[in-house]
Amino acid sequence: MISYLIIDDEHIAHDIIKGYCDLIPNMRLMKNCYDALEALEYLHKNEVDLIFLDLNMPVLKGFEFLKTLQNPPKVIVTTAYQEFALEGYEHNISDYLLKPFGFERFLKAVNKSMSSVVQKASAEKNDVPNRIFVQSNKKHIQLDTENILYIEATGNYTKIVTPTGAITIREKFSAFLQQLPKNDFVQVHKSFAVAPKQINSVEGNMIFISNYQVPIGKIYKMNMLKLLK
Repeated sequence: MISYLIIDDEHIAHDIIKGYCDLIPNMRLMKNCYDALEALEYLHKNEVDLIFLDLNMPVLKGFEFLKTLQNPPKVIVTTAYQEFALEGYEHNISDYLLKPFGFERFLKAVNKSMSSVVQKASAEKNDVPNRIFVQSNKKHIQLDTENILYIEATGNYTKIVTPTGAITIREKFSAFLQQLPKNDFVQVHKSFAVAPKQINSVEGNMIFISNYQVPIGKIYKMNMLKLLK
């Protein structure tokens, strides 16, 4: 379960964010905060995994609020001001959403943040799975990343191969690979990344996974050599 906090002085922003989160399983709203001071008081006694943070708020601005947190959770900035994006990433935020944003863009930001949150939780409790959402044929499908055999670039699309079949999503290979747990996937070709634990064998420049064959690119051989040591 991913616990989250909404910090925004506009009620409609709370409604939109909560509405989107309600469409995503395992998201739990802990509190609606309408200014940063209210959030500070809550976080003094409680912990959350994720914060949706507006920037232009009364009394204490969003980035000023972040500076007061010693060990902040993952933060997704939600704002109408594009000019603060660079400063946002200097504060180590997970993503920067420009209002108004649609569900697809919101989902991508949450996936990016959840991946890090779940990895941390998995280190503390091994039976917690990594789950992300992908969009395919106008459906949002929840995937357990532990079931992914490999992924393949197909132009501006990515094919995700699992034991039960393949799913093609409209997202570039490089962008989707960044959403996956870093320690669980290795790029072995400009168009392929594999889950090492799913590999059956390696012969020459070919990886065998279940009934599939994945090529090893010349410049990625070092990645495979590290795995085979």
